[in-house]
Amino acid sequence: MVRHISLLLVFPLLFNFFNKSSAVPVTYNVLSLGAKPDGKTDSTKSFVSAWTAACGSKQPATIYAPPGRYLLQKAYFSGKCKNNAITFHIDGTLVAPSDYNVLGNVGNWILFEGVTGVSIRGGILDGQGTGLWACKASGRNCPSGATTLSFSNSNNIVVSGLTSLNSQMFHIVVNGCHNVKLQGIKVLASGSSPNTDGIHVQLSSGVTILNSKISTGDDCVSIGAGTTNLWIQNVACGPGHGISIGSLGKDLQEPGVQNVSVKAVTFKGTQNGVRIKTWGRPSSGFVSGVLFQHVIMVNVQNPMVIDQNYCPGNINCPSQVSGVKIRDVTYRDIHGTSATPVAMKFDCSKTNPCSGITLEDVKLTYQNQPAAASCANAGGTTSGLVVPTSCL
Repeated sequence: MVRHISLLLVFPLLFNFFNKSSAVPVTYNVLSLGAKPDGKTDSTKSFVSAWTAACGSKQPATIYAPPGRYLLQKAYFSGKCKNNAITFHIDGTLVAPSDYNVLGNVGNWILFEGVTGVSIRGGILDGQGTGLWACKASGRNCPSGATTLSFSNSNNIVVSGLTSLNSQMFHIVVNGCHNVKLQGIKVLASGSSPNTDGIHVQLSSGVTILNSKISTGDDCVSIGAGTTNLWIQNVACGPGHGISIGSLGKDLQEPGVQNVSVKAVTFKGTQNGVRIKTWGRPSSGFVSGVLFQHVIMVNVQNPMVIDQNYCPGNINCPSQVSGVKIRDVTYRDIHGTSATPVAMKFDCSKTNPCSGITLEDVKLTYQNQPAAASCANAGGTTSGLVVPTSCL
């Protein structure tokens, strides 16, 4: 009887032991799958093979790229995978082809689509975009360029400690995703590099961007239509075009942007600081529930901007007004210096004026004097010290 009872106790323990053992993560080293860390040999197939194996594993899986430089062509990673815990651990550098025509019209260099539970830890992504930038600057007929890293229709994504260098176009794009965390990101590109947004978010919810440094030729962070519950904190921007909501309202039917918090950010020598930008034409879009807080401006050309008359090239929008409704935007604890006399410019829609703008503790100077403010069709309130004097 005693032996029978002891066996009953042992079997569950053995089951738990083997059950836990079956969940031990597996690692796929790209070198073992044929990758060459010489920066010259095409290693795309090795990375795709590692993904196929990891995606097919029922256990959590790690794809490991040791130190070295790995040449990658267009890399496409998709799933429904058999596990929701795949980690790319990159100790090396992934390098795009030096000939920009190879990727110039493919849209994305590294694309994750329809995946869940993917993490990227460490690594450098070198887009080698300088040749394409030079082509565009010369006015020649050039391809548009590829986004370096894109996540589309994916959930529960974490990217940490990653560096994106010299992207052809956008560095990182989050499109149609839910629950994405980007932390410790470094973006490095020339201040004159065209269309090289650092991080672009659209049609996504629950995205967090933390503890990152972005230096590029376009927006450090651009926030597109359909973005909700976005949190940005402790980000340094410059050079670049600032943190921008928009441009919005390009399409007549467009989802809105709501619940965006931007906190503890610093702008140094940027074209803009915090900006909301909409096309000057009809649209169903809107912006609601935005907080800009604890912001430092250092020699920023346009520190605080709402521009609802965006009409590049005066094509398809002259003599029209923006249909995008902007409401409930708070600017709190915004300090620093403007590189131009007008530090606060709110140019809102005539037919859909901005409402619920709140200014709290704002102090912006130009050449050691209070900066100026300019408002059109903007309404709201002020509290505490506000410099320049509010024009709301």
